[in-house]
Amino acid sequence: MKKILISLAAVVALSSSVMANVNNQTGCGLGAMIIKDDSTAVMLALQATTNGTSGNQTFGITSGTLGCQKTQFVMNEIAEEFVASNMDQLAKEIAIGHGESIDTLAELLEISDKATFSASLQENYNKIYTSQDVKMADVLDNISTTTL
Repeated sequence: MKKILISLAAVVALSSSVMANVNNQTGCGLGAMIIKDDSTAVMLALQATTNGTSGNQTFGITSGTLGCQKTQFVMNEIAEEFVASNMDQLAKEIAIGHGESIDTLAELLEISDKATFSASLQENYNKIYTSQDVKMADVLDNISTTTL
C-alpha cells in the first residue's frame, strides 16, 4: 500500500510539473529557488512538489519574490463586481478614452497613472471587448493582458 501511495504521489508531482511552464517547467517558488538541478524528472517533481505543497508560489507571485514576477495589478472582488455592473458604461468610456467609470476602475486596480491607463484602454478597445457577448471575466483578463 505504501508503494502505491508513493507511486501515486510521484505521478501527481510529475504531471503538475508538466503543466507548469514558467521557470524551468515547474514555475517560480521556493522549490525552483533551492533545487537548481532540473535535469531529471525526479528533480523537476521535487521542485514542483515543494512549490505546490508549501503555498509559497502564491506568496512569490503576489510579492514578486522567490523568482516570481509580481503582477502589475491583482483583480479583486470589488473590481469584478464593478465591471460586471458597469459593462456597457465602461465600453462607452473606453471607446472615447475617458470617463468616471474608467477612473473608478483605475482606483480599484490601484493604477496611479490614470491618463496612460485610459489611453491604453482606448487603444486596445477591440482586444478588450472582443464580441458583443463578452463576459466580465474576459474583459478583466483582456484589460490585464493588453493595457500593462
